[in-house]
Amino acid sequence: MTENNSLTLVTHTISQWKDWLIGFIPNIVSAVILLTLFYFLAKILSKAALRIYSRLFPKNLRVAKGISIGVKILIWFLGIILALEVLHLASFLTHLLAGAGIVGIIAGFAFKDIASNAFSGLLIKSEQPFEVGDWVNINNSIGKVVNIGLVTVELITIEGETALIPNQMIYSDEFFNYSKLKKRRVILSTGVSYGDDLDKVRQVTLDLMQEWDFVIDKNDINFYFTDIGSSTFDFIIRFWVDFVTYEDYLESKSQAIMALKKRFEQENISIAYNVTTLDFGVKGGVNLFDKAIQINDNGSTTKTQ
Repeated sequence: MTENNSLTLVTHTISQWKDWLIGFIPNIVSAVILLTLFYFLAKILSKAALRIYSRLFPKNLRVAKGISIGVKILIWFLGIILALEVLHLASFLTHLLAGAGIVGIIAGFAFKDIASNAFSGLLIKSEQPFEVGDWVNINNSIGKVVNIGLVTVELITIEGETALIPNQMIYSDEFFNYSKLKKRRVILSTGVSYGDDLDKVRQVTLDLMQEWDFVIDKNDINFYFTDIGSSTFDFIIRFWVDFVTYEDYLESKSQAIMALKKRFEQENISIAYNVTTLDFGVKGGVNLFDKAIQINDNGSTTKTQ
């Protein structure tokens, strides 16, 4: 009797397993179809990512391949999640992801700056605030852009050094693109002495600026007196020059300074400097221009008639 019960139990169990397996076959087929579809979708999207990134960053093929692999893994992972959901095994995945979530938070803090720089690099490529070959000023580093990477922008500075600027600094602070307009305004400031004729100073300077070959727009030159200094009448001049390299700008500025000094000397105009006036005529003092002063051996002074 006992053996018959055991045999019946085994038979019933096998029958249940068979019914469960037959009923589960559609889920298995659906999961296999999903995995197959996501496999081909991963291949298509990874190739598309590789092609797009290679066009945006042709010099960073290793990074492009890494992004392609990352896209493929992400699509596979999504396919596996859906397949497990179809197979009613999502609870297993939930426990697995709970542990992975903690690791993800830690990794998020560790790679925060890298992700920020990478996103900024994509913005640079899409908005194109500057291109390779442009002269820029980023975080007070002036140089020529030689490479725009996913994480950094590479400059050759005017000092002849290589500077790697993190991309996120470009969007967290202001930067300047000197090559965008293909020209740049030169602004010089100096002053003349109190004894000079200001009308003459202004006219001589404007006439001189009209003679300069490096000034590209003779109708857009400016002269302004800006301040009355402690010993000078201060003024600025402004004019536009072609900008191809930063050396062009510096050379134009240098020529303007030399020409201005030479013309002022010819016109007897004094480029002033700070002057200190000593007044010995105050109470208890001596006016040097009225009487001579003799210094005695003991250090005292005596007026001479």
